[in-house]
Formats: sequence, structure tokens, C-alpha cells
Amino acid sequence: MSRTIGVIGGGAWGTALAQAMASDGRAVLLWAREAELVEEINRDHTNSLFLPGARLSPQIRATTEMRDLAALPVLLVVTPAQHLASVLAGLQQGPRDLVLCAKGIEAGTGRLMADVAAAAAPGASLAVLSGPTFAHEVAAGLPTAVTLACAEGEAQWNRLAPALSRPMLRPYYSDDVIGAEIGGAVKNVLAIACGVVDGLGLGQNARAALVARGYAEMLRFGLARGGRAETLAGLCGLGDLVLTCSSTSSRNFSLGKALGEGLSAAEALAGKNSVAEGTHTAPVLDALARSEGIDMPIVAAVNRLLKGEAPARQVVSDLLARPLKAEGSPA
Repeated sequence: MSRTIGVIGGGAWGTALAQAMASDGRAVLLWAREAELVEEINRDHTNSLFLPGARLSPQIRATTEMRDLAALPVLLVVTPAQHLASVLAGLQQGPRDLVLCAKGIEAGTGRLMADVAAAAAPGASLAVLSGPTFAHEVAAGLPTAVTLACAEGEAQWNRLAPALSRPMLRPYYSDDVIGAEIGGAVKNVLAIACGVVDGLGLGQNARAALVARGYAEMLRFGLARGGRAETLAGLCGLGDLVLTCSSTSSRNFSLGKALGEGLSAAEALAGKNSVAEGTHTAPVLDALARSEGIDMPIVAAVNRLLKGEAPARQVVSDLLARPLKAEGSPA
């Protein structure tokens, strides 16, 4: 069986994971859509478009041909959430492990990534890799821990853990795929909200309060959808939330900061190469929460702001004016 690891997606996170996988000398095959990017990676061992400044391992080979990955038993799927179905449709079907690394909810259907992948790649064994991860730090070989949620339980974990773990990339086992996915998706929306607080100059007290109340929303939604509280309290939920709600290295936080400083969503997103997944997740998450009677006022506020229904300061004022109630109650 091939020891080569396949990575689908040549953006910042896909390239960083390819670099991590190659850190022990293992061959990595990286699929990217852009022919010029593939040429650069193979020729210069750089990705100036999505991960500037990183010197990539010569063990990484890039390709635009999905068929080149057909024989690989393990594929890390790192395409943007809204493109997962179309990308997997081009993958030759067969028994293999697909490790889903995108964080989001499919617009229009409300499906989590594992549901999208199950429909697009029937017969594949699915796992979710999620946690507090900035791409540039992973690419630089800095210590990182993640949740690896395996739909097929410990048997799949026993296959994947040796294949994916590296000295500086440590996976922790879970079989709660739903919880792992929801933590990653919801935190992107909450990171936008925290960026707004920063852009408005409301201080660290307000940001800490928003993280805590945002986590309560994540927990409510996750439990309602069948996730487990201990998963959402771990690396892929609270851990990821804390990281992305505190740094402009987060694309979602940076977007929120720009919104708080007075830019519209279109202005803040203009010219960006990378995707702020929270912009796509917020409307579908808000709609799902409303349809299922799950109170998520911060998510609703972010959705209002992204749609341009009110300026940032008004949205925050409306949140602060909500009725007073016990901390443990919904809202």
C-alpha cells in the first residue's frame, strides 16, 4: 500500500497540511486547481498566492489531475466548504479514507461536510480533522494539536493516526463527527463577531464575554444536532474558538475587524485570495437555528451585519439591549 499522502486543495491550509505531512520525509501529492500554482510549487517549492514566505518540502509534488490521486488510500480534503461536492465529484470512487478538513455548512442544503462527502463519494470512510490551527504556524512546524473524529470508530483511528500524526502535529481521537464539524463551522461565525468587537474598540472584557456567550450558542446548536458536550469543549470547539477569536491571523476575525471599523462586507472581502468561511456559514446557520428553535443571537447579529441590514455599532447595541436573564438560560 502506498505511503504517499494525498491532499486535495492548494490553499493556505491545504499547503500547510501537505508541509506537515512531508515533515518526516514522506511523499505528499497536492492537488490544486490553478495550473500556475502547481508549476510554482513543483519548480520553486513555494506557494506565493496562498502561503507566502513558506519554503515547502521537496517531498511535496503538485498536480492539477485528480486522477493522479486515485490509488492513494488516505486523502486530506481541504477545499472550501462550498466547493466540496463539486471537487469530490471529480474524484475516482473507491474504498479509501477521506479526512475532511474544511469547516462550514453547505449553503442551500444545510448539510455538514460529512453528509456532503457521503453523497459525493459513496463507499469512502470519512473522518474529520479540526482544531485550533493557523496555517502559517503548521507550515512552520510549530506544535499543533487537533481532533481527528472517525466515523468508523477506533478501527479507522488505528489506520489514520499513524498515517497523520507527526512530532509537531498531534491528533486526539473522537468518534463524534457531528460535534467536530459543528465546532469548526460555528466558531468561524463567532470569530467574525469577535473581530467586530475589536474593530469597534470595545475592549477585552467585551471580547471575553462574547467568546463565552458564543460558546453557549455553539453548545446549544451542537447538542440539538446530536453532537456531544465534551467534543465541543475540546480542541475542535472551544479550543478553536479561543484561537480564532483573538488574532488577525484568522481570516474571519480580520473580516469582522474590518466590519467594526466601518467597511461593508463587500469592501472587506474585496481582493482577498482566501475564503472567510464564516461569510457563507452565517446565513445558513442562522436559518437552521431559527427553523429548529435554537436561540443564537450572536449568529443572527453577524448575519444581519453581513447582509448590511445595520451598522456594526447598532448591531452590538441591539445585542446588549436584549432582556436580562440567568446565564445558564438560552439567549
